[in-house]
Amino acid sequence: MEAIYQFVKLEKSENLQEFAQKKLDKLETKYDWIIKAQVYFKREEVQDPKGFICNIKLSAPGPQLFAESNKESFEAATAETVKDLERQLAKRKSQMKTHSN
Repeated sequence: MEAIYQFVKLEKSENLQEFAQKKLDKLETKYDWIIKAQVYFKREEVQDPKGFICNIKLSAPGPQLFAESNKESFEAATAETVKDLERQLAKRKSQMKTHSN
């Protein structure tokens, strides 16, 4: 799976990118039909103590999947976003099974 990272009004962070990539790799291992991930990190200063936002769009067969989280850190937001996507992927996988039978 190709992953594209965008840091909106932020310095690029290799550590954050690696953290997100590890999470995405786990998803790809489980759901090998994911084509591409677009990962956006942005900071909303006004939303203290939260305001660390991660949103991810996944390209896979069918409609694009999307999730976004706003947490106390980018790592927490990334973990929550990936968890949300995993729920969506599991649902899509079960729908794919019912259509292929």
